[in-house]
Amino acid sequence: MNQDIPIPAPDADGTPEAAWITRLVRPIAGTGSGPLAALAFAAKDNIDVAGVPTTAGCPAFAYTATRHATVIDKLLAAGAQLAGKTNLDQFACGLNGTRSPYGAVPNAFDARYVSGGSSSGSAYVVATGQVDFSLGTDTAGSGRVPAGLNNIVGLKPSRGLVSARGVVPAAQSADCVSIFARTVGLAAQVLAQTAGYDAEDPYGRPLALASRPFPPAFSFGIPAQPEFFGDELARAGFEQAIRRLTDLGGTAVNFDYAPFARAADLLYGSALVAERHAAVRAFFETHEDEVIEPVRGIIASGRSYSASDLVEAQAKLRALGQLARPVWEGIDLMLVPTAPTHYTIAQMRQDPIALNRNLGAYTNFVNLLDYAALSVPSSLRPDGLPFGVTLIGPCGSDWQLAELGQRYHHATGLTQGATGRALPAPVAIPGIASAGVVQVAVVGAHLSGMPLNGQLTERGARLLRVTQTAPDYRLFALPGTTPPKPGLLRVAPGSGAPILVEVWEMPVQEYGSFVALIPPPLGIATLSLADGQAVQGFVCEPLATAGAQDITGHGGWRAYVQRG
Repeated sequence: MNQDIPIPAPDADGTPEAAWITRLVRPIAGTGSGPLAALAFAAKDNIDVAGVPTTAGCPAFAYTATRHATVIDKLLAAGAQLAGKTNLDQFACGLNGTRSPYGAVPNAFDARYVSGGSSSGSAYVVATGQVDFSLGTDTAGSGRVPAGLNNIVGLKPSRGLVSARGVVPAAQSADCVSIFARTVGLAAQVLAQTAGYDAEDPYGRPLALASRPFPPAFSFGIPAQPEFFGDELARAGFEQAIRRLTDLGGTAVNFDYAPFARAADLLYGSALVAERHAAVRAFFETHEDEVIEPVRGIIASGRSYSASDLVEAQAKLRALGQLARPVWEGIDLMLVPTAPTHYTIAQMRQDPIALNRNLGAYTNFVNLLDYAALSVPSSLRPDGLPFGVTLIGPCGSDWQLAELGQRYHHATGLTQGATGRALPAPVAIPGIASAGVVQVAVVGAHLSGMPLNGQLTERGARLLRVTQTAPDYRLFALPGTTPPKPGLLRVAPGSGAPILVEVWEMPVQEYGSFVALIPPPLGIATLSLADGQAVQGFVCEPLATAGAQDITGHGGWRAYVQRG
């Protein structure tokens, strides 16, 4: 077992170094050449690693585990190597990343702002490229809020899908081990390696996950009156997200958020908070002074409730779940802001309860009502801070959310976390059954919102991503075409440029009828994309470009059309 374990002293400063509590000098190597071989990961420091202290963000609580948590065992068996353990809001109690004696973890884009919590360190080390992926935990949004604030992916599985055996509980009936990564594809691959029923987890359960993606035309719910606490940049980001998900085939449906908000309020505003006290009662009753505020006050409040109070709160939660159920009759999934705003570390320390509550406005209810969720990056605001959205689905919709979330993420054109690196090509989502599809790149009148786009959508095609060709093409405006169309021509290396395309996925049984609609001089051939992938796509006969206007400089057909 690795014994080279430097443990930093508690520190109140908000610095990047605060992201780690234990950084292993020699990573714990995975076994064999499994599917995650050569990938490095970190674990939130409320997850046991044999031979390494578990602090849960409280030095007085620290103990050295003698056995890996189940999720650690599975990742090492898949070949991944563990780089260390990360900082968190103490006892996983908070959504902001400032509630730790090991220091406040800053936002990866602007160190004045909070990183989000409680899985603050796990998000930061992924966003900054220090590891490939990391583990967090999520009770009230701790696996989603830090993802949204740091431009990374936060996958919150259905409760019980990933074992929580070996995890210091926060509120055990609602706890989930969560996954941070810079792409949805990698997060899904990690889920595939860690999912599975574990009889040693009191809340583990065998779950059957949906294996088909959401339909090409789907409905998504949005809160009828979303709250952004005065942050107009966040409001604009959410409006953009709605448009983007609509472009991917969705129809927005307003729903009454009140039952979900009332359920969220129960987490800390009712006897349900007693579970926070129960999680660490033996330690807390003898070491209360070792727990920092406001965590101490939150945990202490849990012991003021009776067993009858808890039963009443649980019944109230079930009643709210029944009120929420009809919403799902009209939608396939929900779209909400991951966090409705950003706060500076200074602001959070001045008002730690109210501002923390605001960050959880769209997260607290998810585990209480037994849903799956995926936070994906959506945009960078004009002030340079990230804005993320969360896709929420019924229990067991994990793979469906990942499939749609990957398409959404790639449609944003964002880079990975705070690294500046471009997104890699999308990958197959492990739990989605292959259904005989073909990818086709469109360059002109078939683009989203263009006159012939209906030829794609009526055949069940779905938009996968917006990207560019390799720099080996030129684009021409073809004269005398109705509706107006461009011609894409492959040219000699060095004499072309990248051209914007949309890559759509179509059922293979529909592809023949689609190709039959393509008039000369256009046709279908293999296109090379900027990321090196080859797909079917529109090309033009060279003779047709003679005398046609070369519009390559516009970078794509849409820009040319919009030039006025």
